[in-house]
Amino acid sequence: MSKNLNPIVRSCATILTALAISSGAVAQDAALTDPDLYKTLFENDGVRVLEYRDEPGARTSMHEHPAFVVNALSAFERRLTLPDGKVLNRSFVPGQVLFSEGRTHMGENTGTTPTHIIMVELK
Repeated sequence: MSKNLNPIVRSCATILTALAISSGAVAQDAALTDPDLYKTLFENDGVRVLEYRDEPGARTSMHEHPAFVVNALSAFERRLTLPDGKVLNRSFVPGQVLFSEGRTHMGENTGTTPTHIIMVELK
């Protein structure tokens, strides 16, 4: 019996490991992971327009964005943590506009002011 059990246990362990890796490898949509922070203002086949607001100390879940343009409506400071652990610190001023390629990250408001942005994701 132990000869048969060992391959079965090994197969189950392999399957569970593969499932764990694959589920962690797929990042989630930002509007789904943090619906209290992201509000969809408009969406069609070409773009999705999101409004994002948070307070100092707020953090997002790990999520992804396709390529996007962001317009800062307030001054704020932010820390982005990438899946590989790399940390990016960013400061924004009102009216600042930037383009970014798609990215997966977790965000944190590290400043003393609320974050308020409009983000246009390209599809």
